[in-house]
Amino acid sequence: MRLRVEFTTEPFDLEEAPAHALVARQVLEAAELDAVDVGPFGNTAEGAADGVLTAVDALLRKALEAGATRVSLQVNVIEGASGEGER
Repeated sequence: MRLRVEFTTEPFDLEEAPAHALVARQVLEAAELDAVDVGPFGNTAEGAADGVLTAVDALLRKALEAGATRVSLQVNVIEGASGEGER
């Protein structure tokens, strides 16, 4: 199964990326994912279910430890994508 996660961390700072946003980027870049898009107002990542779920766990823990007061996320199954373990 393949998943796509979309998330934001808060509070926002348009002048300088806050520590929690930088940590989130580092987590995604280090994860075993197929696609990562990090932007100022939203972030997405795609990959095999295990990789995405592992990254989400690390992202939540590390972003909160780095000062995030809110992490909003949505996880979707990517329909029609071929992947290991797909039904």
